[in-house]
Amino acid sequence: MDFRLGEKSEQLRAEVREFLDEVFTAEMRARCRASGVQHDPEFSAAVRERGWLALGWPKELGGQGRDPLEVLAYTEETRRQDAPIYGLSTTMMVAYVISLMGTEEQKAAFLPKAFAAEIVIALGFTEPENGSDAAAAATKAVRDDDGWRITGSKMFTTNASVADYVFLLARTDPDAPKHRGLTTFLVPVHQPGVEVRAVGTLSGERTNITYYEDVFVGDELRIGEVDGGWRVMTTGLAAEHTASFSGEQDRLLAALVRWAEATTDADGRLKSADPAVRERVGRSRTELEVSKLLLRRSAVLRARRDPSLVGKGSMSKLFSTERLERQARETLELIGPDGLRSTGDPTAVEDGAFEHMVRHAKGTTIYAGTSEIQRNIIAQHTLGLPRSS
Repeated sequence: MDFRLGEKSEQLRAEVREFLDEVFTAEMRARCRASGVQHDPEFSAAVRERGWLALGWPKELGGQGRDPLEVLAYTEETRRQDAPIYGLSTTMMVAYVISLMGTEEQKAAFLPKAFAAEIVIALGFTEPENGSDAAAAATKAVRDDDGWRITGSKMFTTNASVADYVFLLARTDPDAPKHRGLTTFLVPVHQPGVEVRAVGTLSGERTNITYYEDVFVGDELRIGEVDGGWRVMTTGLAAEHTASFSGEQDRLLAALVRWAEATTDADGRLKSADPAVRERVGRSRTELEVSKLLLRRSAVLRARRDPSLVGKGSMSKLFSTERLERQARETLELIGPDGLRSTGDPTAVEDGAFEHMVRHAKGTTIYAGTSEIQRNIIAQHTLGLPRSS
């Protein structure tokens, strides 16, 4: 089996690298790092100018109609360089849901703004008391004339501080089973009753908890059928459980190799000649390759609309995050105390890349569904086992 992405994909990858070298400047990187926000309007505008906001969308919906392997090449390269694409990704994900399940009025109102990178849409599914169990949502929406009154809170609403809307899952029928009685809304952030509070993560990223106190949302901002929100949400998140963190693995490995090729031991020998270092590099390279192949398999299955993507996509996410966590820890142990110095310290090794990745890797096992959730999905959808309690 040929696991290469093909000539068109590699051509696009080369274009993306050139683009990032030009646009994703050191100043922009520092700005993103200082704010902890994975969104930058200047970067988004540049992506829009290149026509890359909807690479994989069908042409009839306004996209470029690129095949999934081309889209994967773009994603691999932007993730490898840690470009601020998360706000773009969630916005276009919700826009795609609207293109499939929204009304004609909603399409006319939101799709042009999404394509112009004029709006940011954050995701509001997780709640403080419910963890990864989005179906247990307690945030409620109650009918009020020609709209709804929403009260509750959402956790991990990343980018809500810069967003125009939160794509929110709320309970509209408290008596229905938990996967039913849910409805999705586009809730405007800038209105009375909405509060956004910063929540700092271990890795220095900013996420948010958002509060909704008797917030009015017109029925024209309801996406999909009343009590049909679970289907709407899962349509949007169909690809999220295939999320791979191979880009982080790639950055960590590259930093390790640079360190090994530039650092000597007490006897003046390069660290790259140390058997322990060579073993760590070889193992990391192998695990990175497995992560990439699992992600590429997911891309092919998605293109074929293969139902086995559900479980096999979770394998991609689970493997890459758990290996990243271990790689980060073992790499820091290998480098020793020097690796503990962080960004901002002029003596920091690789500008603090190693200690930062140890902190960041912890969160990746939670993002896009915890490892426990991924194992349940694999057990149910690939192995035919019952869901654990």
